[in-house]
Amino acid sequence: MNPDPEAVPVIAGSPASNSINIVFDLDGTLIDSAPDIQSVAAAILSRHGKKALTLRETRSFIGEGAAVFVSRMMLARDITETPGSHAALLEEFLAQYEFAVDKAVYYPGAYDTLLALKASGFKLGLCTNKPEMPARAVMRHMRMEPIFDVLMAGGMIASLKPEPAMLLHTIKSLGGGATLYVGDSEIDAETARRAAVPFVLFSKGYRKSPVSELHHDWVFDDFATLGDIVEEFRTKHG
Repeated sequence: MNPDPEAVPVIAGSPASNSINIVFDLDGTLIDSAPDIQSVAAAILSRHGKKALTLRETRSFIGEGAAVFVSRMMLARDITETPGSHAALLEEFLAQYEFAVDKAVYYPGAYDTLLALKASGFKLGLCTNKPEMPARAVMRHMRMEPIFDVLMAGGMIASLKPEPAMLLHTIKSLGGGATLYVGDSEIDAETARRAAVPFVLFSKGYRKSPVSELHHDWVFDDFATLGDIVEEFRTKHG
């Protein structure tokens, strides 16, 4: 997961010449965090006498923020949702979520690709609906902090993806300019569409729909090929 940065090849251009922004989603795009989230949900459900979520259920519930995840979890396990019951379970969930990082893993090649993009001088942003404190905890655990120039996480502004504001705010914080957005889900595809930002779909993440049904400009299933997409975009816009 943590190779020597000096051994990672430069993708394109030089630190002085790259003015391209690349913004990534987190869960389902760079890392598979579902086992950690499943563990948190299982502990909560057990205290309420309910069976754990499967990994498949967990992955299908991820993407629209913690509040929506908890609502889906309650519905799936026949827990009556009222404003009070939802608030209590959400508080329980968030109290444990920040520390649930031990099972998260990078998708193959993702970390090497991030290092290569950073070494090549691209400005990198992370735009996730994951709440800020859990997002920062994952970044520390996965050694992402030195790589990303900007973090935009759930709760940092009033809206969440697929509203375009998070992505647009991330781009503005990076200094504006030509930007690629890399994500894995229906939420990411719709965010990019609404923001009018070119979208690169990672097809091995948490999406529920066929690739053909999702808005995208490029699609990839192996991080070894993302550099070619970035180079194509940089050639046109750099």
